[in-house]
Amino acid sequence: MTTVTLISGSTMGSAEYVAEHVAEILDNSGFTTDIQHGPELNDVPQQNSTWLIVTSTHGAGDLPENIQPFADALREQKPDLSSIRYGAIGIGSSEYDTFCGAIRTLDTLLASLGAQKIGESLEIDIQQHEIPEDPAEIWIKEWINLC
Repeated sequence: MTTVTLISGSTMGSAEYVAEHVAEILDNSGFTTDIQHGPELNDVPQQNSTWLIVTSTHGAGDLPENIQPFADALREQKPDLSSIRYGAIGIGSSEYDTFCGAIRTLDTLLASLGAQKIGESLEIDIQQHEIPEDPAEIWIKEWINLC
């Protein structure tokens, strides 16, 4: 089966927990996973790969500090990501007008570099889901069928 590289951006740890939880489900479904918490661009495969981006939103719709260097490298180096397929999970609070701004930023950036999105993004509202792993678990089981 496919190897999925999970790329997480987190300030308080929620996105890391979600990434680890969905990685376990992927592993149990026959996928191979590689979890990268706040990786550098050179740490992730850039050819014929499947990425799953999991990030919270920090501040006013900003990326968490640990994934900012990854996004900066994508913007600066502008790699051809046309052989990358990806999924996107965002975590945020709907009490802010920048709800899930980080995943939306990364989604736009990846698409602009040619990456092909698998399915729809999952945007988890912590106002509705105290445990963000719960909606992620439902979503990943559907996402697997698209891979």
